[in-house]
Amino acid sequence: MFAIALLMVSARGSAQVVQQTKQGLKFSAQKLDIQIEFYSNNIIRIFKTPAGIPYTKKSLSVVKTAQPTVVTFSKKGKNSLVKSSEVQVEVNPETGGIIFYDSSGNLLLKDKDYGTQFSLVEDAGTNLYKVRNGFLLDKKEAIYGIGQVLDNKFNRRNSSHHMQNENMSTYSPYFQSIKGYAVFWDNYSISEFKDNPQELSFEGLGHCSDYYFMYGKHADGVISQVRDLTGKAPMLPLWAYGFFQSKERYHTQDESLSVLKKYRELKVPLDVVIQDWRYWPEYNKSDSAWNSQLFDAERFPDPKKWVNEIHQLNAKLLIVTWPGFGPKTEQRKEFDSKKMIINFDTWPPNSGARPYDVFNPEALDIYWRYLNKGIFSYIGNDGWWLDSTEPDHINIKKTDFNLPTYLGSYGSVKNAYSLMHNKGIATHQRAVNDNKRGVILTRSGFIGQQRYGSNTWSGDVGSTWDMLEKQIPAALNYTLMGIPNWNSDIGGFFAGRWKDGGGNKNPEFQELYVRWMQFGTFSPMMRSHGTDLPREIWNFGDRGTWCFDAQEKFINLRYKLLPYIYSTSWDVSHNDGTFMRPLMMDFAKDAKTHEIGNEYLFGRSILVAPVTKYKAKTWPVYLPEGSNWYNFWTNEYLQGGQVAITETPIDIVPLFVKSGSIIPFGPKVQYSTEKRWDNLEIRVYPGTDGEFVLYEDENDNYNYEKGKYSTITFKWDDRLKTLHIQAREGNFSGMLTTRKFNINVINPNQKLKDKHVNPTKEISYNGKKIELKF
Repeated sequence: MFAIALLMVSARGSAQVVQQTKQGLKFSAQKLDIQIEFYSNNIIRIFKTPAGIPYTKKSLSVVKTAQPTVVTFSKKGKNSLVKSSEVQVEVNPETGGIIFYDSSGNLLLKDKDYGTQFSLVEDAGTNLYKVRNGFLLDKKEAIYGIGQVLDNKFNRRNSSHHMQNENMSTYSPYFQSIKGYAVFWDNYSISEFKDNPQELSFEGLGHCSDYYFMYGKHADGVISQVRDLTGKAPMLPLWAYGFFQSKERYHTQDESLSVLKKYRELKVPLDVVIQDWRYWPEYNKSDSAWNSQLFDAERFPDPKKWVNEIHQLNAKLLIVTWPGFGPKTEQRKEFDSKKMIINFDTWPPNSGARPYDVFNPEALDIYWRYLNKGIFSYIGNDGWWLDSTEPDHINIKKTDFNLPTYLGSYGSVKNAYSLMHNKGIATHQRAVNDNKRGVILTRSGFIGQQRYGSNTWSGDVGSTWDMLEKQIPAALNYTLMGIPNWNSDIGGFFAGRWKDGGGNKNPEFQELYVRWMQFGTFSPMMRSHGTDLPREIWNFGDRGTWCFDAQEKFINLRYKLLPYIYSTSWDVSHNDGTFMRPLMMDFAKDAKTHEIGNEYLFGRSILVAPVTKYKAKTWPVYLPEGSNWYNFWTNEYLQGGQVAITETPIDIVPLFVKSGSIIPFGPKVQYSTEKRWDNLEIRVYPGTDGEFVLYEDENDNYNYEKGKYSTITFKWDDRLKTLHIQAREGNFSGMLTTRKFNINVINPNQKLKDKHVNPTKEISYNGKKIELKF
């Protein structure tokens, strides 16, 4: 189909042949067969196998196929060079070394000379390889990613990680560089990541070394390439950005209903209640019917009525399901009969529960068939809590990792377990009901999982101040892998340490819970959950006490920000944006931001610096150079490039707004869709030009994918002090045709000491362009 040119070069006294293919190169070196293929101008696949042993790889993560890409070929001394419009790749046919440059010839990354090794091993009775690939980075080059690692570090240089997905540890073999590129080593085995002054390396089990080099020029560009390669992130429904309440566990349908009713009586906003484990019949204490996906007739006598009542109270229900099944369940019997069980002990202990083989497509079908019949199509729940998606592994035996799965030994595919389990639920649900957006809360993840609308939480973390502190850089590194949805148990899961000191009324635990809730307010999902102590707001005191009032303040703030958050969700889905943005994403030129993992932008405008110490009266906040900043609470105007010492009484978390920002604020509500957005405050923060796109749609279906949505673009011209509200674009069923905007241009010269510093202009808007001079 196309000409193959043969380039002959001398290497160690023998002829080395580099073949030009349509979009790359093929050559052999160091007993390896190596293929380089441009998937686009920015994405290059490097595929290596032992010489003469071809292997066809079908990726679990990658959905992109190579697109027609114009490349050119040339020589660079003894080496061969292939270029697209964005990236140049140089190969050394003698050593197997590969060097990546940008289009201007600036060095990005080196795949080491002699840096790839294959060592033959026996794995589950078959031949496999221990595969290792080494890279060379600049000495001071900061990198991020690797996964959710609870070690309180942000920059991943000079670190080592045993990449084995377990409760509280979620890894993917991926790193992103401050230089604007990323590497995804497409391997699902239990692996090793090491970075030291000599090299960075990945090592794991496989038939090949298969990685993708992605160049985006900056962090946003990298994430765009990751999503192009492994899948876009769909929008979640509006209600998924409200407040979630759960605990381990609500024992009856009446208990969870009473919780929802009390929130409504107190007029504290709430959108979602979650039903945790053991709603199924418990035949005996051994949990032999674990995860039967059926409701206990005594405790849940009418589950359809239960869900209907939740919906009548304008709330939603997430319900838990696990990947393991007790021996007395019908699911387990069918999986056993078809050899679709991975035969190791999973949670709960001594129950005989075993996980199913998620790597078998038929097993995914069977799992959904029971789940749909027993729950989804039966009661009409609104989403899923997929617990233990690593999955839990107890009474571990070394031989467990050699157990067979549909795709090979368990150890060779383990880290993709959550990816495949989430895939099974998400794709089957959409096939059954295309009018309800999928919402999945899951305890693990892997690159590619973003395409299923999954929101990973950090696992069963302890209720401590140091664990709260560790959540922030862990979340930021996780989202830098291109997976935008992340959250944590507000207050931490295990709170037993506080029981003897007064429990929910212990002042330190109350303060920890409030500070964690402030962090949760500015996370993609705001969810209260835990064991040992109940977490519903009234358990901390009555309205009028500091702990109740501080919680209520931030729950209300979350709902006021819903227009901003939902528009950010559109930015995430449509523009490959990111909810939790480390400072290095927007201020890479400020070298100080390269190491800061305890602050971030929530969306593109609001800088958040969670308080993570007990009795902190003030908190240092670094304001990046490249912008000026407004204190959200006082409107004080500060220059970037400095540390601001910020007062932090218990009901204040440091928040700063980037100059040039435009932020919409919604009405006070009890749930996300209680009131229409027909009277929004539009707050403008001068200092530089700015733009914001207000997004609206039908809130909970996939019609937005068919173009059923609207956008209104606000542009601030700082020199002319003029706000341009552009003509509305698009439409959808039930769209507002007229509305009010209350425009509030913040005065940068005065602190907010009285209500008249920043008077608003109220305008009517009917979809046509408006220009406002200030």
